[in-house]
Amino acid sequence: MGTILITSATLVSAGHPLHLTSVDVLVKNGKIEKIGKSVKAEGKVQEINGKGSFLSVGFFDLNVNFGEPGYETKEDIQTGTAAAASGGFTGVAVHPNTNPPIHSRSEVSLIVNTAKGNLVDVFPVGAVSKKREGNELAELFDMKINGAVAFSDGNRSVQQAGLMGRALLYAKGFQGLIMTFPQDESIAAGNKMNEGEVSTYLGMKGIPNLAESIMVSRDLFLAEYNESPIHFSTISTEESVDLIQKAKAKGIQVTCDVAAHNLVFTDEDVKSFDSHYKVSPPLRTKRDVKALIKGLKDGVIDAVVSQHTPHEIEFKEVEFQIAKDGIIASQTVLPLLIKAGFNPETIVEKLAENPRKVLNLPVPQLVEGEDANLVLFSMDKKWTLDNNSNKSKSTNSPLFGKELTGQVLATINNNQVIIN
Repeated sequence: MGTILITSATLVSAGHPLHLTSVDVLVKNGKIEKIGKSVKAEGKVQEINGKGSFLSVGFFDLNVNFGEPGYETKEDIQTGTAAAASGGFTGVAVHPNTNPPIHSRSEVSLIVNTAKGNLVDVFPVGAVSKKREGNELAELFDMKINGAVAFSDGNRSVQQAGLMGRALLYAKGFQGLIMTFPQDESIAAGNKMNEGEVSTYLGMKGIPNLAESIMVSRDLFLAEYNESPIHFSTISTEESVDLIQKAKAKGIQVTCDVAAHNLVFTDEDVKSFDSHYKVSPPLRTKRDVKALIKGLKDGVIDAVVSQHTPHEIEFKEVEFQIAKDGIIASQTVLPLLIKAGFNPETIVEKLAENPRKVLNLPVPQLVEGEDANLVLFSMDKKWTLDNNSNKSKSTNSPLFGKELTGQVLATINNNQVIIN
């Protein structure tokens, strides 16, 4: 990487003595050599002008999907991490929606070994149940000692309460974390969008908020009963925010995150029948979006995720009803958070610090002598997600071809740098 000097950037790191002040940062051989005012460097130096931009610890994404193993035509680890790095992420938790799923030490080891030496640190999330079928527990401890940082059945919800209870109890024994996508399938019934006025108008069967909140309620009871930690991934409803807020006040060990697109888009966007707005959980109402944004600001929702879900064109350029759920999102989280009205401090808290705390991973430190794990981002620079800027193998995003406000300028980690 050589020597890099970032100049005149506003440091964002709560508790840091230079928080919200303009600093220069000298990075040499992958480490922060000097941080402060008017830093000078000798010899050959790559200078990055940070004036008007913000510098923080690299972002961490708690929910991404790479196709490897089995779906490499959608995304492999190399292209997935390239997209993540371009979006400012220096760490990602990759979910087990693969074929075979990440449900044993073999798949965990494959991902850990394939991702070695990458700018982005890749952490596998192992499946809760074998084959993600929800019938029997997978080899949780085996996966943990081989590098799994948490356990989830990915985009499938564990329907059996007994299995979920056993998973929580078992994982607690070795400080494992169960992450769950809360959706009662018997209520969701395979429907394709949010249930409400818009679904009635479009004549489309909807998924009611109840499908999510009933599962959140069940899993909170199970976590409380087993005295185990639990993490809800991609909550989307006002009721979920309320339930989790009350559970936290009660002392239940619960954390949660929300997908960035659920903070900006609503079911109104589905009126176009554009399948790029088809996601799971579905886009909800303006009222839900308002509750989610308030939940983030109040500290009820701990983190924001991309829920990056790439698909080949044949799975998206079809009728809304039969299109696959998901969008590519690693590169567009920052612009969406800016559009939702968040300031740099909240963005750093929800994208860089809290996600690592959820997984009990150390938060990198912005101090001299430490490894440089950094992101430099602009809140107002405009750019377009198109074939030139897109790093993913897939193009399934409602933001493709549109001008966006807010861009990651540089990402540094593991003695490597990417400059957008």
